[in-house]
Amino acid sequence: MTKKINLLAHLKSDFASGLVVFLVALPLCLGIALASGAPLFSGIISGIIGGIVVGFLSKSHISVTGPAAGLTAIVLTAITDLGAYNIFLTAVIMAGLIQLILGFLKAGSISNYFPTNVIEGMLAGIGIIIFLKQIPHAVGYDKVTEGDTSFFEAGGSNVFQTLIDSFNYINYGSIIITAVALAILIGWDKVPALKKLKLVPAALIAVFSGIILNEIFIRTGSSLQVSNDHLVALPTPSNLLEFKEMFVFPDFSVATLSNPKVWVVGVTIAIVASIETLLCIEASDRMDPYKRYTNTNVELKAQGIGNFLSGLIGGLPMTSVVVRSSANANAGARTKASAIIHGLLLMISVLTIAAFLNKIPLATLAAILLLIGYKLAKPSMFMHFWEKGKYQFIPFIATVLAVVLLDLLKGVALGMLISIFFVLRGNYKRAYLFRKEEYHDGDEIHIDLAQEVSFLNKAAIKNTLNNIPENSKVIINASDTVYIAHDVLDLIQEFKTIRAKEDHIKVKLVGFKKAYNLDNTDDGQHVKMTAKKAKDEINLN
Repeated sequence: MTKKINLLAHLKSDFASGLVVFLVALPLCLGIALASGAPLFSGIISGIIGGIVVGFLSKSHISVTGPAAGLTAIVLTAITDLGAYNIFLTAVIMAGLIQLILGFLKAGSISNYFPTNVIEGMLAGIGIIIFLKQIPHAVGYDKVTEGDTSFFEAGGSNVFQTLIDSFNYINYGSIIITAVALAILIGWDKVPALKKLKLVPAALIAVFSGIILNEIFIRTGSSLQVSNDHLVALPTPSNLLEFKEMFVFPDFSVATLSNPKVWVVGVTIAIVASIETLLCIEASDRMDPYKRYTNTNVELKAQGIGNFLSGLIGGLPMTSVVVRSSANANAGARTKASAIIHGLLLMISVLTIAAFLNKIPLATLAAILLLIGYKLAKPSMFMHFWEKGKYQFIPFIATVLAVVLLDLLKGVALGMLISIFFVLRGNYKRAYLFRKEEYHDGDEIHIDLAQEVSFLNKAAIKNTLNNIPENSKVIINASDTVYIAHDVLDLIQEFKTIRAKEDHIKVKLVGFKKAYNLDNTDDGQHVKMTAKKAKDEINLN
């Protein structure tokens, strides 16, 4: 069941997380625009609309929208082929309208068929790329393309070659700034003396420390000072006229609207952006500590409106983005107010404090992203899927490697193909039998699982659990099952431990095998009984 979101209920934590996402998003917006061959300001426009407009319209609590690194190659090629950026903007508007139509056609439901190990593999792969790409920034070598999440760099080199090359251009000032920022970020919540200052985001302190250290280096004439090439580079218009000139508007001429290339670009952006958004939404829901589910059809509509508006005023196409979303989740976001706050901060920074923000060393932001990358690709996650067996580990590790060495969509496609191969040998019987009986003090709901329940059944079971009313009594019977996918087991576990407690739902688990690592309600005794016996013999009181 979907609950109303009170945007002011957790303003304290949401503002802190919105500030962290703003600090992460600022250089990414600029870097992605640069890599796309678009005006730098176009990335900021996309970030502002993605935060404020899409953040408000979306039903996601954790995900954050902005210009996407996964679209850089498409955008760069499209601008070149179409010959002008304003013609490209017309294609962005078309893409937004197509996404809006896809939302009304309920195309977002395909996200339910992405298995958990593939989503986690995608996150881990992106985490590895983020971590590796930030090391050059951390040591003061900034020839790497900021904001890109691709293994290959411009000019034919790859991440590893850039990483090795960066150690030939070490700036010790950047290393000191990175080390101090990492110490602050890691120790802020662990040092007892700093607990009183917990209301102040650690990332904000890290950013100020980087600015102060570099100002000290500059004013003392130290060789450790970080040059302008290694600082944030936000556009700084000196007057209103220059600010207006930063906006580019689409070309709605007959020649543009009748150009088939424009339509092809529009359709391509709509499809790729929608897939990346659905992948990120599924990943964001996995990162949400409260395990809330996002209406993906509403998300496609929100993305469509966002891209339509972005194209109207000169912004890049956008998607829900893993880097920003993971930063948001790690910073303790509770509602979508954090995404809106990050968009507002981007807008305010452009209008008021651009010169101050341009003093931030990229090494400081690299420290923030290094921690995000590590958290996305923790060694414990690899061990977790290893312990689950080869049917979970192989799709996971294949997705990780393909995301790192190829790209996000190819990595997910490979993981999906391997996962489907593993379940094709199973039978595709109905996943469960659903029965409901009326009692004077609430409903008693029986969910009897079939012999084999694969990840392909996750959508139906998720929908059933999500729509169970408050104060119900639920019996989930797995007595007849021989196989249950880990995705479905995770859903049941999360429903029992989180959602059921919040909505006062009494849950009874029956017949789950020890291998499932899901304790039966009857003190671990695995009772073999038919659905009829379960109905007659189980006493919920």
